[in-house]
Amino acid sequence: MSVDQKMDSSRRTLLVATSAAGGVAAVATAVPFVASLTPSDRAKAAGAPVEANIAQLAPGEMMTVEWRGKPVWILRRTPEMLESLDKTDPLVADPESRQPQQPDYATNKHRSINPEYLIAVGICTHLGCSPSERFRTGAASGVSDDWPGGFFCPCHGSFFDLAGRVYRSMPAPTNLEVPPHKYLTDATILVGEDDKA
Repeated sequence: MSVDQKMDSSRRTLLVATSAAGGVAAVATAVPFVASLTPSDRAKAAGAPVEANIAQLAPGEMMTVEWRGKPVWILRRTPEMLESLDKTDPLVADPESRQPQQPDYATNKHRSINPEYLIAVGICTHLGCSPSERFRTGAASGVSDDWPGGFFCPCHGSFFDLAGRVYRSMPAPTNLEVPPHKYLTDATILVGEDDKA
């Protein structure tokens, strides 16, 4: 092998090593940059919108996402759950949702864009406790023989129906809050932002 061939071989090795090191450096630089494009925990706590995939949520099931440091419930209501809202209309304090705790598009009996889904902040409007789900009906609920299903705040005893509407004469003064939200697809909800913003 001639001296020129040895030089070309050394240069090639050096060129490959330099290129590999440059590639590693580029990836190492790009990873934090790409990661910086997603909302930080601090930004989420400050109110950045949060996506929720509801594709696997079966009727009667509820999932929770966090938005602004608060639990947001997404309940997929069954036809029976939706029918129960007619029964609770005369029992709740604000059946028409006239108090401003929801966007205009959720000012209805279902308190939602799509009646099948309730999206509500899971914090009691009395003193900020977190109610628990009481979806079983009747005596099996442990509430009463005619309980139609809903939520119960064990801290001070407030009851809410399956639209997050508070029953009359409860410590909680108002219905559960419905956050701004919109459907990005049939299977994805964006909590914290809507088309009105």
